[in-house]
Amino acid sequence: MDIRITSFGHLHGPRPDDVHIVLDLRQHFRDPHWDTSLRPLTARDRKVIRAVKRTPGIEQLLAATVAQAQAYARGPGADQQPLHIAVGCAGGRHRAGVTAYLLARRLRRRGHEVDLHHRDMHRPVVDRAAP
Repeated sequence: MDIRITSFGHLHGPRPDDVHIVLDLRQHFRDPHWDTSLRPLTARDRKVIRAVKRTPGIEQLLAATVAQAQAYARGPGADQQPLHIAVGCAGGRHRAGVTAYLLARRLRRRGHEVDLHHRDMHRPVVDRAAP
């Protein structure tokens, strides 16, 4: 089954259309944005990847999402339409990008064709009030 994964930032607009699974990381997972050394970086930087991977719960979320995608792959419509997974955080530069990348890597290892798109990672850092 083909899978499309889109990372995005809720502060840059609504989630993508035609999504089957949405992972909203805003409230339940630590935001690297609040570490001033990580703020200007993106999900392509090792320090950000390491910070997100070490976030409690991310490993379990990835495993659960892979299992959910595998269930969709066994469904009768799996060959008719790609599964679309959207992964969102506040700005789309850190949590969503890393989580989407790690999810894509795991799904590719299981034989899926995965198209990964980072909608907002290139956008500037969003200024917002402290949590």
